Amino acid sequence: MPTDLYLRLLAIFAIVALGYAAGRARWVGEGDVARALSNAAFALFMPALLFRTTARIDFATLQASTLVVFFAPALALLLGTYLWERRRTSSKVAAPSVRAISVTFGNTVQLGIPIAAALFGESGLAMHVAIVSLHALIILTIVTALVEHDLARARSREAGVPHRLRDTLVSTVRNTVIHPVVLPVIAGLLWNLLGAPLPATVDEVLKLLAQAAVPLCLVIIGLSFAGNGLRSLKLAGGPAIAISAAKLALLPALVLALGRFGFGFEGTPLAVVVMCAALPVGANALIFAQRYDAQVAETTVAIVLSTLVFVFTAPLWLLVLGWT
Repeated sequence: MPTDLYLRLLAIFAIVALGYAAGRARWVGEGDVARALSNAAFALFMPALLFRTTARIDFATLQASTLVVFFAPALALLLGTYLWERRRTSSKVAAPSVRAISVTFGNTVQLGIPIAAALFGESGLAMHVAIVSLHALIILTIVTALVEHDLARARSREAGVPHRLRDTLVSTVRNTVIHPVVLPVIAGLLWNLLGAPLPATVDEVLKLLAQAAVPLCLVIIGLSFAGNGLRSLKLAGGPAIAISAAKLALLPALVLALGRFGFGFEGTPLAVVVMCAALPVGANALIFAQRYDAQVAETTVAIVLSTLVFVFTAPLWLLVLGWT
């Protein structure tokens, strides 16, 4: 990979390290600061980023075949992971959904965009941005619906009320739509369909909030490392390795197989979708885990571990693709 991409990876680790140092030294106060900042990210910064992104999607650039090649394997892996985890006993109702988002939601913006631009040029970047424009909308909406459905059923059991499908569906739809991730995406799409430009002042406010989302998420990862004891991090190592392997190896392999043998992709189009799938776990997975208080330690480790290993797996995928 080009030197500037390694420098970008180094910058990511540096910000996570600053968050860790701040947590250990109590620079940002006592208590569960990571959760407080995560709530702020979920309520303010991420909604601004998601609304502004979806409001500005250029639907003319979205190629159906590219989207199918990327999202079909991603959703298959997401649902497969969710169903597999549902079969296992877990103390956390939200655990299956957290693991499902961890193996599919990649760092498509902070790492993905510069990689696509540096390796594949303007045409490749346009394809990557088309995927990114729907990445959060599709994956976050589906995984939110899954976790809210599970929580609705759990609340019925705890209340001793017989489970009724209609009530569960109503609760799931309501909590999925009235949600700090899904609602701004829907609002952004509706604004986009109206064809009206964002007022300059509103756009500037959203832009400032959106710019803070990524570095804040990286700081939260460091704070989460500091807040979880070494023992909990060690226990999270096994699941984090499995998540990293699925994200860095299994998902891109599925995309490669579908793209090459199902749609006849080759050259730049194939390389773009495979490298997008091969990106490490994105910070939104941790925000999601914090939101539902499930698998926080393993998600934290998976993000850092997958980003570290990506330094070695990315050149391997480029070699497989013949992009050297």
